[in-house]
Amino acid sequence: MSATAWRVRIPADLARVAEVRALVRLAVDAIDPTADEACQDDLVQAVDEAATNTILHGYAGTPGWLEVTVEPTADRLVVTVEDEAPAFDPTTVPEPDLSIPPEARTPGGMGVLLIREATDEVRHSPRPGGGNILTLSRRLDRPPKEER
Repeated sequence: MSATAWRVRIPADLARVAEVRALVRLAVDAIDPTADEACQDDLVQAVDEAATNTILHGYAGTPGWLEVTVEPTADRLVVTVEDEAPAFDPTTVPEPDLSIPPEARTPGGMGVLLIREATDEVRHSPRPGGGNILTLSRRLDRPPKEER
C-alpha cells in the first residue's frame, strides 16, 4: 500500500454507504483538487454500486462488513472493496441487452454495467479466508462517460 491511502471499514448496512462515498470524494479532492467533478461523480457512483451490491446481494441481510481503500498510483486512482460475503465475480456478469425496454428487462445487471462504464478497469479476486476483493481503477483525467 502506498504511503497515501484512504480507508474506511463499515458494517454491511446501506445507511453506512454514505461514508464510502464521502471517502472517495475526500481522496479524489486530496489527490487532484482540479479533477473534473463529473469524473469524480463517475468513480463515486461505481464504488457506491459495488458497496450496495455487496450489502444487498452478497450479505443479503446477514451481518458483515466492507472495507474500502482508495490509493493513487502514477496515473490513476485505485479503489479496493473487500468483504467476507459469498464469492461473486461481477466481471463474469454478461452485458445487459439495452435494446430491450427497461420495463421488459429482467431485474439486475445494471449496477455492474454502471461500474464498468464509470471505471477504466474492474478486477475481482477471491479474498483469502473467504469473500471478495474488487479492484476498480480510474484515470482522473479521463472524460466522464457522457463525453465518450
